[in-house]
Amino acid sequence: MELLKTFLDYVLHLQDHLFELTQRFGAWVYAMLFAIIFAETGLVITPVLPGDSLVFAVGAVAANEKSGLNIWIAGGLMLLAAIIGDTVNYWVGAKFGTRVQAWFPRLVRQSHIDKTHAFYEKYGGKTIILARFVPIVRTFAPFVAGMGAMNYGRFMMFNIVGAILWIGLILPCGWYFGGREFVKRRFEVIVLGIIFVSILPMVFEWWKARRQRRNPSGQ
Repeated sequence: MELLKTFLDYVLHLQDHLFELTQRFGAWVYAMLFAIIFAETGLVITPVLPGDSLVFAVGAVAANEKSGLNIWIAGGLMLLAAIIGDTVNYWVGAKFGTRVQAWFPRLVRQSHIDKTHAFYEKYGGKTIILARFVPIVRTFAPFVAGMGAMNYGRFMMFNIVGAILWIGLILPCGWYFGGREFVKRRFEVIVLGIIFVSILPMVFEWWKARRQRRNPSGQ
Protein backbone atom coordinates (compact mmCIF):
# COMPACT_ATOMS: atom_id res chain seq x y z
CA MET A 1 0.00 0.00 0.00
CA GLU A 2 2.84 2.36 0.88
CA LEU A 3 4.48 1.62 -2.47
CA LEU A 4 1.25 2.54 -4.26
CA LYS A 5 1.02 5.84 -2.35
CA THR A 6 4.61 6.67 -3.27
CA PHE A 7 3.96 5.84 -6.93
CA LEU A 8 0.83 8.02 -7.03
CA ASP A 9 2.69 10.87 -5.34
CA TYR A 10 5.39 10.74 -8.00
CA VAL A 11 2.84 10.62 -10.82
CA LEU A 12 0.73 13.51 -9.50
CA HIS A 13 3.74 15.66 -8.62
CA LEU A 14 6.03 14.74 -11.48
CA GLN A 15 7.13 18.32 -12.07
CA ASP A 16 8.38 18.80 -8.50
CA HIS A 17 10.07 15.40 -8.29
CA LEU A 18 11.68 15.76 -11.69
CA PHE A 19 13.07 19.17 -10.74
CA GLU A 20 14.52 17.67 -7.56
CA LEU A 21 16.08 14.82 -9.52
CA THR A 22 17.76 17.22 -11.95
CA GLN A 23 19.29 19.09 -9.01
CA ARG A 24 20.46 15.91 -7.33
CA PHE A 25 21.66 13.79 -10.25
CA GLY A 26 22.38 16.31 -13.00
CA ALA A 27 22.96 14.70 -16.41
CA TRP A 28 22.02 11.25 -15.07
CA VAL A 29 18.39 12.38 -15.27
CA TYR A 30 18.58 11.98 -19.05
CA ALA A 31 19.43 8.30 -18.57
CA MET A 32 16.49 7.95 -16.17
CA LEU A 33 14.10 9.52 -18.69
CA PHE A 34 15.38 7.23 -21.44
CA ALA A 35 14.93 4.18 -19.19
CA ILE A 36 11.37 5.08 -18.14
CA ILE A 37 10.14 5.80 -21.67
CA PHE A 38 11.87 2.68 -22.99
CA ALA A 39 10.30 0.52 -20.25
CA GLU A 40 6.83 2.05 -20.71
CA THR A 41 6.86 1.42 -24.44
CA GLY A 42 9.19 -1.57 -24.73
CA LEU A 43 8.41 -3.85 -21.79
CA VAL A 44 4.92 -5.27 -22.00
CA ILE A 45 4.96 -5.98 -18.24
CA THR A 46 5.26 -2.27 -17.27
CA PRO A 47 2.24 -0.51 -18.80
CA VAL A 48 1.55 1.52 -15.64
CA LEU A 49 4.66 3.69 -15.89
CA PRO A 50 3.97 7.37 -16.67
CA GLY A 51 4.11 8.25 -20.35
CA ASP A 52 2.16 11.32 -21.52
CA SER A 53 2.36 12.99 -18.12
CA LEU A 54 6.12 12.42 -17.91
CA VAL A 55 6.75 13.91 -21.36
CA PHE A 56 4.62 16.94 -20.40
CA ALA A 57 6.47 17.29 -17.09
CA VAL A 58 9.85 17.21 -18.84
CA GLY A 59 8.76 20.11 -21.01
CA ALA A 60 7.48 22.01 -17.98
CA VAL A 61 10.70 21.51 -16.00
CA ALA A 62 12.89 22.36 -19.00
CA ALA A 63 11.06 25.70 -19.26
CA ASN A 64 12.56 26.60 -15.88
CA GLU A 65 16.14 27.72 -16.55
CA LYS A 66 17.11 26.86 -12.97
CA SER A 67 16.44 23.19 -13.59
CA GLY A 68 19.35 22.77 -15.99
CA LEU A 69 17.29 20.33 -18.06
CA ASN A 70 17.88 20.77 -21.79
CA ILE A 71 14.64 20.21 -23.70
CA TRP A 72 16.44 19.22 -26.91
CA ILE A 73 18.59 16.56 -25.28
CA ALA A 74 15.70 15.23 -23.21
CA GLY A 75 13.35 15.25 -26.19
CA GLY A 76 15.86 13.53 -28.47
CA LEU A 77 16.59 10.79 -25.95
CA MET A 78 12.90 10.19 -25.18
CA LEU A 79 12.17 10.02 -28.92
CA LEU A 80 14.95 7.46 -29.36
CA ALA A 81 13.72 5.49 -26.34
CA ALA A 82 10.17 5.42 -27.72
CA ILE A 83 11.30 4.12 -31.11
CA ILE A 84 13.67 1.51 -29.66
CA GLY A 85 11.08 0.51 -27.05
CA ASP A 86 8.40 -0.21 -29.63
CA THR A 87 10.92 -2.08 -31.77
CA VAL A 88 11.97 -4.34 -28.90
CA ASN A 89 8.32 -4.88 -27.94
CA TYR A 90 7.51 -5.89 -31.52
CA TRP A 91 10.22 -8.55 -31.59
CA VAL A 92 9.32 -9.84 -28.13
CA GLY A 93 5.75 -10.28 -29.36
CA ALA A 94 6.95 -11.93 -32.59
CA LYS A 95 9.31 -14.39 -30.92
CA PHE A 96 7.85 -14.99 -27.46
CA GLY A 97 4.30 -13.59 -27.48
CA THR A 98 2.39 -16.60 -26.17
CA ARG A 99 5.15 -17.50 -23.72
CA VAL A 100 5.18 -14.00 -22.20
CA GLN A 101 1.41 -14.22 -21.72
CA ALA A 102 1.85 -17.56 -19.95
CA TRP A 103 4.74 -16.32 -17.78
CA PHE A 104 3.08 -13.06 -16.67
CA PRO A 105 -0.70 -13.66 -16.77
CA ARG A 106 -1.43 -10.94 -14.19
CA LEU A 107 0.62 -8.31 -16.01
CA VAL A 108 -0.03 -9.28 -19.62
CA ARG A 109 -3.78 -9.53 -19.23
CA GLN A 110 -5.97 -10.95 -21.94
CA SER A 111 -8.31 -7.96 -21.55
CA HIS A 112 -5.47 -5.62 -22.53
CA ILE A 113 -4.66 -7.80 -25.54
CA ASP A 114 -8.34 -7.82 -26.55
CA LYS A 115 -8.58 -4.01 -26.32
CA THR A 116 -5.52 -3.67 -28.51
CA HIS A 117 -6.93 -6.14 -31.03
CA ALA A 118 -10.08 -4.01 -31.13
CA PHE A 119 -7.97 -0.98 -32.02
CA TYR A 120 -6.31 -2.93 -34.83
CA GLU A 121 -9.67 -4.03 -36.19
CA LYS A 122 -10.82 -0.41 -36.37
CA TYR A 123 -7.65 1.47 -37.35
CA GLY A 124 -5.39 -1.16 -38.91
CA GLY A 125 -1.68 -0.36 -38.97
CA LYS A 126 -2.37 3.24 -37.91
CA THR A 127 -3.00 1.76 -34.45
CA ILE A 128 0.77 2.02 -33.85
CA ILE A 129 0.52 5.81 -34.30
CA LEU A 130 -2.77 6.33 -32.45
CA ALA A 131 -1.73 4.05 -29.60
CA ARG A 132 1.10 6.44 -28.70
CA PHE A 133 -1.55 8.66 -27.14
CA VAL A 134 -3.46 5.92 -25.30
CA PRO A 135 -2.04 4.48 -22.05
CA ILE A 136 -1.81 0.65 -21.83
CA VAL A 137 -2.70 0.30 -25.52
CA ARG A 138 0.57 2.16 -26.20
CA THR A 139 2.47 -0.64 -24.44
CA PHE A 140 0.56 -3.53 -26.00
CA ALA A 141 0.20 -2.30 -29.59
CA PRO A 142 3.73 -3.20 -30.76
CA PHE A 143 3.56 -6.49 -28.83
CA VAL A 144 0.34 -7.47 -30.60
CA ALA A 145 1.77 -6.27 -33.92
CA GLY A 146 4.66 -8.68 -33.43
CA MET A 147 2.34 -11.52 -32.47
CA GLY A 148 0.24 -10.82 -35.55
CA ALA A 149 3.31 -10.78 -37.80
CA MET A 150 2.76 -7.24 -39.12
CA ASN A 151 5.27 -6.44 -41.86
CA TYR A 152 8.35 -5.08 -40.06
CA GLY A 153 9.05 -2.27 -42.54
CA ARG A 154 5.45 -1.06 -42.30
CA PHE A 155 5.57 -1.33 -38.52
CA MET A 156 8.76 0.76 -38.33
CA MET A 157 7.22 3.49 -40.47
CA PHE A 158 4.26 3.79 -38.11
CA ASN A 159 6.58 3.43 -35.12
CA ILE A 160 8.81 6.37 -36.11
CA VAL A 161 5.93 8.64 -37.19
CA GLY A 162 4.01 7.87 -33.99
CA ALA A 163 7.02 8.57 -31.76
CA ILE A 164 7.74 11.90 -33.49
CA LEU A 165 4.11 13.00 -33.12
CA TRP A 166 3.91 11.86 -29.49
CA ILE A 167 7.06 13.58 -28.27
CA GLY A 168 6.77 16.44 -30.75
CA LEU A 169 3.28 17.44 -29.60
CA ILE A 170 3.29 16.82 -25.86
CA LEU A 171 6.79 18.04 -25.00
CA PRO A 172 6.32 21.56 -26.46
CA CYS A 173 2.95 21.80 -24.70
CA GLY A 174 4.68 21.11 -21.40
CA TRP A 175 7.35 23.69 -22.16
CA TYR A 176 4.80 26.34 -23.20
CA PHE A 177 2.27 25.86 -20.41
CA GLY A 178 4.54 24.51 -17.67
CA GLY A 179 5.96 27.89 -16.78
CA ARG A 180 2.56 29.45 -16.20
CA GLU A 181 1.64 30.06 -12.60
CA PHE A 182 -1.72 28.29 -12.82
CA VAL A 183 -0.07 25.13 -14.11
CA LYS A 184 2.60 25.27 -11.41
CA ARG A 185 0.00 25.55 -8.66
CA ARG A 186 -2.35 22.92 -10.10
CA PHE A 187 0.05 20.52 -11.76
CA GLU A 188 -1.65 17.46 -10.25
CA VAL A 189 -4.93 18.57 -11.85
CA ILE A 190 -3.17 18.93 -15.21
CA VAL A 191 -1.73 15.41 -14.87
CA LEU A 192 -5.15 13.96 -14.06
CA GLY A 193 -6.55 15.84 -17.04
CA ILE A 194 -3.90 14.37 -19.33
CA ILE A 195 -4.65 10.88 -18.04
CA PHE A 196 -8.40 11.43 -18.45
CA VAL A 197 -8.08 12.66 -22.03
CA SER A 198 -5.69 9.81 -22.85
CA ILE A 199 -8.10 7.09 -21.73
CA LEU A 200 -11.17 8.63 -23.41
CA PRO A 201 -10.73 6.52 -26.60
CA MET A 202 -10.66 3.35 -24.47
CA VAL A 203 -13.77 4.44 -22.56
CA PHE A 204 -15.57 5.24 -25.80
CA GLU A 205 -14.70 1.85 -27.32
CA TRP A 206 -15.86 0.10 -24.14
CA TRP A 207 -19.14 2.04 -24.11
CA LYS A 208 -19.76 1.36 -27.81
CA ALA A 209 -19.03 -2.38 -27.41
CA ARG A 210 -21.34 -2.58 -24.40
CA ARG A 211 -24.10 -0.78 -26.28
CA GLN A 212 -23.77 -3.15 -29.23
CA ARG A 213 -24.01 -6.17 -26.93
CA ARG A 214 -27.19 -4.80 -25.36
CA ASN A 215 -28.71 -3.84 -28.70
CA PRO A 216 -27.12 -6.00 -31.45
CA SER A 217 -29.76 -4.97 -34.00
CA GLY A 218 -28.66 -1.31 -33.71
CA GLN A 219 -32.21 -0.14 -33.12
